[in-house]
Amino acid sequence: MARGTNRWLAAIGLASTLLLGSAVPAQAAAGGNNDFACRPSAAHPNPVVLLHGTFATYYEDLNFLQADLAGRGYCTFSLTYGAYPQFPFAGGLKPVAESSLEIKAFVEKVRAATGAVKVDVVGHSEGGLQSIYLAKMQGIQSELGKVVAIAPPTHGANASGLLTLAYTLLGKSTWDTIVKTIGLPIFADELDGGAAIVALNTGPVAQPGIGYTIITSRYDELVTPTETSFIREPGVRNQYVQDFCPLDPVGHIGEAYDLNVWHLVRNALDPANATPIKVCAVGSPG
Repeated sequence: MARGTNRWLAAIGLASTLLLGSAVPAQAAAGGNNDFACRPSAAHPNPVVLLHGTFATYYEDLNFLQADLAGRGYCTFSLTYGAYPQFPFAGGLKPVAESSLEIKAFVEKVRAATGAVKVDVVGHSEGGLQSIYLAKMQGIQSELGKVVAIAPPTHGANASGLLTLAYTLLGKSTWDTIVKTIGLPIFADELDGGAAIVALNTGPVAQPGIGYTIITSRYDELVTPTETSFIREPGVRNQYVQDFCPLDPVGHIGEAYDLNVWHLVRNALDPANATPIKVCAVGSPG
């Protein structure tokens, strides 16, 4: 099924849940984004930067989660990173290291504008990988409070075996050449054995002073095996959605729109006021 179709299904599922009456506050739909006049409150002292996944944008992927957080009093910010000038309609296409420089500059801009001591970062898919990569590779560990990564390919993904098949049929060097030639180096970068994955996993991944939460679904069909998302290091919370909502069939794209995931994100951002999920939603299986 095409990625766009899956996103529509996820959005329809979200809309249905909202109509049935979810816990999302009424003002969330009007939640501001990229308001550089926003000043963090005592309740939420860290502004939140949200990072989309591959082939997405700041206004399509985590935009509903952003509105939810803004409606709850967070200062929220997002950008479309890794887009080529000749095709600005989709981001997350450049190599991870190159996009990470854009994200670093944006985080520092947010921090300076808001006067915040630290910034929290929430990312989905490649955005989750970017949040973890940023924390380790860009020298701004002291500026980051929490990293919440939703379905990141932390140790490289094989996309349900498709990458293994491609390597077998073509060879890794040929695959890398193809994706770079067509202008999509991210497809070589964030998968198993990619440059960003190797750099990230050379030495400890988690950095001192940063609170990490990794959230994924047992039914994620793109970042596979699903264990590849987790950081098995001290102080890192690794969570399956199904540990809290066993019947939620949510898949990779649907995780960005899943109300159970949102609840876990809020708990990760504000652990002192974390609450249990009392009523589980049913997310999109795609």
